[in-house]
Amino acid sequence: MRNKVVVKPQISLVTPYGIEYAVHVITDHFGNLVSKVCECILRRGPLTRSNLKRYTELSDSQIKNCLLVLIQHNCVQAFAVEQTGGFGEATRFVTQYLALFNNIVHRMRFSKFMKILSQEFDGECLDLLEGLFEHGRLTLKQMFDRAKSAEKEGKHVTLDYVQEILLKLMNARYVERCPAPEPVLAPKDEAPAKKRGPKEIEEPKSIEQEVLEAAVPVEAIRFSVLDPDVDGEKKDIKPSSMTAGEKRKYDALESDEFGATATVVYHANFEEFVRCLRHKACVDNVRARLDDGAATVLSAMLDATRNEETEVKAKRSASLSLSSIYEEVIKTEAGRNMTLEHLRAYLAELGTPPLVKVSDDSYNIEFEKIIELAQIEEMESIVLKRYGQDAYRIFRLLSREGRLMETEKIADVTFVEKKETSKILYKLWKDDYLHMEKLVLAAARQTQFMLWKVKKQNLLKHILDELFHATLNLRQRLAYELDQEKELLKIPADKRTGALNNRNIRLNKIRKILQSSQMKLDDSIMLFYDF
Repeated sequence: MRNKVVVKPQISLVTPYGIEYAVHVITDHFGNLVSKVCECILRRGPLTRSNLKRYTELSDSQIKNCLLVLIQHNCVQAFAVEQTGGFGEATRFVTQYLALFNNIVHRMRFSKFMKILSQEFDGECLDLLEGLFEHGRLTLKQMFDRAKSAEKEGKHVTLDYVQEILLKLMNARYVERCPAPEPVLAPKDEAPAKKRGPKEIEEPKSIEQEVLEAAVPVEAIRFSVLDPDVDGEKKDIKPSSMTAGEKRKYDALESDEFGATATVVYHANFEEFVRCLRHKACVDNVRARLDDGAATVLSAMLDATRNEETEVKAKRSASLSLSSIYEEVIKTEAGRNMTLEHLRAYLAELGTPPLVKVSDDSYNIEFEKIIELAQIEEMESIVLKRYGQDAYRIFRLLSREGRLMETEKIADVTFVEKKETSKILYKLWKDDYLHMEKLVLAAARQTQFMLWKVKKQNLLKHILDELFHATLNLRQRLAYELDQEKELLKIPADKRTGALNNRNIRLNKIRKILQSSQMKLDDSIMLFYDF
C-alpha cells in the first residue's frame, strides 16, 4: 500500500479581493438579493438560516429562496452539525450553509471547460454539459426534456439516447452525481484517529474539505448512471469491480439518499476540468522551458496516469516504466518518430531539475515542482513589467536563493549600484513583494544591516489578491460599458446603422479586449490558486 505524501500546512488563499470578485460574479448572474446572502456566508463562514436572517435583515422566505438558487447552481452546500443537548435534552442537528468559493469562481470558466470537452466529444455531449452549466444540476428526465425540446427535424431523441450521452461523460468523469443534500459532520472528539507514520503527515482539513468529503458519494456510485428499465424500476449502472465495503456503503446510500422514491441529480465535475487545465499548464510550461520533445513525453505520461490521479492537487503522478511511457508516446502524432534513445534523452532533460523523478526504473511526474517553477516565473514576470530590469534581477536572485541577504551583497551579485539597490529593495518591500529584517551588531560602534528575502507563500497570496483585484476591475469596467450602451443593445442588430453601427463596433471591440484580458488573468489565478 502506497504511503501518503507529506503535505505541509498552507494558509488560506481566499483573499479579500477574491471574495469581492466572487460576490460580483453572483450579483451579475443572480442579482443583488442572492449576492447579499452569498456575501454574508463568504465573509462570515458557515451560517444557519436564523443567523443569515439576523445579519442580512431579509425575510425567512427571501433567504430560503436565495439559498435554493445558490444550492441549485452548486455555490452553497448545506450540512448538519450535531449539538449535544443540556441535561435531559436530546441531541439535535443544526443545519448550516457553506459558500463554495471555488465553484463560484468556476462559473467564469465555463467557456474554457466547454473547449476542453469539444476536443474529446461531439455536439450532443456539449449540449448536455451546456445544460448543466446553465441550470447547475439536472435529473436524467430534465436532460431528456431539454434535448427533446431542442431536437432537430428528422431526428428522434429517446431517453436511452440521452442516457448513453450521460454515461459517456460520466465515464470520462466530466459529470457526476450531486453530493448529499445535507451531510452530517461527525463530532470532533468522535472522529477516528489517523495513523501517522514518517510519510503520512496530513494537512489539517478546512471546514469546506470536511463538508465536501462527507457529502460526496462513494466512488462506486459517484459516476454511475440511473437506468430506467422496461418495468419502470430504477437501477444503476455501476462498476462490477465494487468491493464488499463499497457495496454496503452503496446500498446504504441508495436507501437513504438515492432510494427508489428519490430523484438522482447530476452536475458537472469541476475537479476533472481543473485537472485537465493543470495538465495543459504543465505541458505548456515544459515546452517553454525545454522543447517540444520533452513536452510530448510529459503529455504522454499525463495521459497514461490520468485514471490513477485521484486528487486535483496531487504532488506526484503514478509510477510508469520506460516501456509503458514509450508505448504511450508512440500513440501520438508528434511521438511516432521518437526512438527509445530519444525518449531516454528527454526523460534526462525532465530530470534536471527534477520535473520527472526516476526511482528503480520507474518514473513519476513531480507536479508540485513544475507548478512551483511556473509560479516563480510568473512572479518574476510581474516584477519585470512593473518595476523594471534591475528590480527583476534583484527579485530573481532573492527568489532563487530563498534566504536572507544583505543589501551590499545583493548589489554586488546583481551589478546594480548600492544606492539604487536600496531604493528598489525598499519599493519592493513597501509593495509586499519582499520580507525585510533589521540586524543590529552591538560593538564599539553600533552597525545596522538590512536583510531581505522572498517569502513565497505570503507573496503568492499577495499576488493572487492583486490578480483578483485586476480581474474585478475588468469585470466592473465591462459592466459599466454595457450599462452605458444599454439603449443601443435593445435595438435589433439589423437596425444599427450609421452612428449606431459605429457605437456597436466600438462596444464589441471593448468587450472583446476586456473579456480576453479576463481570461488571461484567470490563467494566472488558476496557476496560483487552483493548481
